[in-house]
Amino acid sequence: MTEIQILAGGFGFPEGPALLADGNLAVTEIAGRKVSRIGPDGTVSVLAATGGGPNGLAVGPDGALYCCDNGGGMYRPGHFMAEGPAADYAGGMVRRIDPATGVFRTLYTECNGHRLSAPNDLVFDKAGGFWFTDLGKRYARGRDHGGLYYALPDGSRIVEAVYPILSPNGVGLSPDGGTVYVADTEPARLWAFEVTGPGQIRKLPFPSPHGGRLVAGLGGYQRFDSLAVTASGNICVATLVTGCITVIAPDGRVLRQVAMPDTHPTNICFGGPDMRTAYISLSETGRIGVMAWDEPGLRLNFQP
Repeated sequence: MTEIQILAGGFGFPEGPALLADGNLAVTEIAGRKVSRIGPDGTVSVLAATGGGPNGLAVGPDGALYCCDNGGGMYRPGHFMAEGPAADYAGGMVRRIDPATGVFRTLYTECNGHRLSAPNDLVFDKAGGFWFTDLGKRYARGRDHGGLYYALPDGSRIVEAVYPILSPNGVGLSPDGGTVYVADTEPARLWAFEVTGPGQIRKLPFPSPHGGRLVAGLGGYQRFDSLAVTASGNICVATLVTGCITVIAPDGRVLRQVAMPDTHPTNICFGGPDMRTAYISLSETGRIGVMAWDEPGLRLNFQP
């Protein structure tokens, strides 16, 4: 692999890189409380001043951006990670953003009468709905449970598919759409759930804690963040603390760990004419990196 190059910097905890139809890259700034746009030459502009804590992004079937928002965090001077909810935190949400105008609206704030806590990442299936994770909010002496959900982009339906999961973060689909992967942050575990239909999964019995199949887990102090899947089906998981992208085969083998120039790479997406260009959010240093990858990424459903 080639060394990573820095496309742009100066972001407030960047996340959720997503390629737009005009060739620009959209990124969220969780601490910056906005969505930014990066041009091919590295120029940066504000796409949407959302407030809250925008995190995962994906392009939907209508060409709009769909954004998981954790509701915002509290940041102390000199600390790049949130230490609890923001003063104006009132729950998390999922939003639709017009990439041309920056106009946004809230689609979901609850499921089955329960408030969403900290929606984190999302991925669209071929049917046009999306799976998304809720990480759960951390407090001084406790935390909310997280879960896996499914929703429609018109705001008409949301389903709780799996609850609870300790700290569900990254989410992605296998190339055939038959498996939804969830990266569990705190234990650095990758879970797989068999998809039986839009918003439907087949759960495994006990001793699975929530019906998922354990694909892989890492030893030592490492934490999982968001993920992307390659065309061959490998799962590339952004790995915190050790500062790398961990590449895991569907059968659970850890194929390699690709070192990053940052302790907190948080997300990865693929693009380029051959899908071998990786865009990676480097959140400790507030930068977006780009590098050639050794295999093509999986083209997302509705990716421009």
